[in-house]
Amino acid sequence: MASGNAIRGSRVGSAPMRWSERGDEAPRRSVTYWCAQGHATAPAFASEVVPPPRWDCQRCGLPAGQDENNPPTPPRAEPYKSHLAYVKERRSDADAAAILAEALDRVRQRRGR
Repeated sequence: MASGNAIRGSRVGSAPMRWSERGDEAPRRSVTYWCAQGHATAPAFASEVVPPPRWDCQRCGLPAGQDENNPPTPPRAEPYKSHLAYVKERRSDADAAAILAEALDRVRQRRGR
């Protein structure tokens, strides 16, 4: 009778034991990015891939560029906007008045006035 273990002799996460069993690694190159706070981040890319011009710093999260002397400027922090502020950006005062009048008419019709 089966013991209930469908995959006998292996464990979760098991991998080949030797590098020779894994196959050849793709050729890589490391590109260094610098953020405005002077942190260096060096991700590795495949040698045939063109690295992106910007990368997020692993230490502070700011955008980083490949030029150490001229890193990208940090993004400007936007203040919190409420839902009403976003609606006011999309609608004019005339639109708001028309929508309010329409909503009030519907309420009055439901109440029987």
